Amino acid sequence: MPTDLTQMKTAPKAGRFRTVAGDIKLAHSVFALPFAVLAVFLALAPGEPAGHIMGKLAIVIACMILARTWAMLVNRIADRRFDALNPRTSSRAIPEGRLTTRDAIAAALLSGALFWAAASLLWVFFANPWPFYLALPVLGWIACYSYTKRFTALCHIFLGGALAASPIAAAIAVNPESLSHTPALWLIAAMVLAWVAGFDVIYALQDLDFDRSVGLRSLPALLGPAGAIWASRALHIVALAALVGAWQLDERFGLIFGLGVALTACLLVIEHAVLARRGKAGIDMAFFTLNGIVSTVLATLGVADLLIV
Repeated sequence: MPTDLTQMKTAPKAGRFRTVAGDIKLAHSVFALPFAVLAVFLALAPGEPAGHIMGKLAIVIACMILARTWAMLVNRIADRRFDALNPRTSSRAIPEGRLTTRDAIAAALLSGALFWAAASLLWVFFANPWPFYLALPVLGWIACYSYTKRFTALCHIFLGGALAASPIAAAIAVNPESLSHTPALWLIAAMVLAWVAGFDVIYALQDLDFDRSVGLRSLPALLGPAGAIWASRALHIVALAALVGAWQLDERFGLIFGLGVALTACLLVIEHAVLARRGKAGIDMAFFTLNGIVSTVLATLGVADLLIV
């Protein structure tokens, strides 16, 4: 831990930004962002001008990055005491002293304010006030996960729900009416919820003993490793069922998105095979690599299918 706290607090702003970006792993936006992009193209009204599409897409992407930054900073602030005690997380920026709690709070508030400002642009430029009205409730909802592990083993479902808001929020941003006549959007959100909850259960296996020792709740802490793995498998089966439903319900999806569905099924099977074979040693590959491929490939093929139609 640094001995010169004054020096740390007066570090250049660029250095603090790099510390924040590294600690919350901005690259992990890949889990939810592709589904928001897919939802943009699903929700677009027929005949939308290309300029409007690009403008709305840019705002949605900015909002996604800012919202995730807010949520992850809230998580780091809320969990700073537990992170300091947990050997796996003790090297994070706040417990290690590379970032003060005050700076983390300031960065979180700035991210939240910028998110609201970006959402407001949809009212200014596209006469859509809903993102402005819903911005604060969304920020509150996605921050909830950080506290749920204190009272329920279903915290993984809450995390899945936070990320599942991405396609719904993106649809509201580009065309609020799409939610009433595009049921595939809801099924994609359900897929994201179950998929994220399933791989978060896998991730939580790393902290099973620690969670039990400090009274934090999780499915691994409640069910043990074997029970948690079966719960993760069940959640991923639900995710695949929702994905197949979305593919079948929207006539704009064809063979290209169907290929994405098949690849997703294969990747999830590989994910659980890696976990079964390598145990905790396979978590990084199962959690980060394979799930990043799932979201990127599925959304890319989905958007390609929609554009070809």
